[in-house]
Amino acid sequence: MDKRTLYDSFTKLELETEATLHQITSLKKGVEELVEENAVLRIENQHLRDRLDDIEKQQRIDEAAIEPEMTKSRMNLEKLYEDGFHVCNVFYGSRRVDDEPCAFCLDVIYGERR
Repeated sequence: MDKRTLYDSFTKLELETEATLHQITSLKKGVEELVEENAVLRIENQHLRDRLDDIEKQQRIDEAAIEPEMTKSRMNLEKLYEDGFHVCNVFYGSRRVDDEPCAFCLDVIYGERR
């Protein structure tokens, strides 16, 4: 192998190595950007999950404050009323004609809870 061919081979190898190095540097920069973006998105996602949990907790608190649950006895009275019977002390046990509403029954079931 003569000197010129050897020199040309080294030059070609050097150019290919520089091109490869440039490609590796470019890929490394792309990976760094992706890793940084991923970290930012993970943090943002965690903040959004925390915020969603806070909102759901507040909604549960608001729902509990707005409408307390009925006692089991009131739920039984409500079921009897829906089945068409009076549950008030005025007409207790009698059938409601045509399922007409009764203010006394509704007061017993849904009235002020003590």
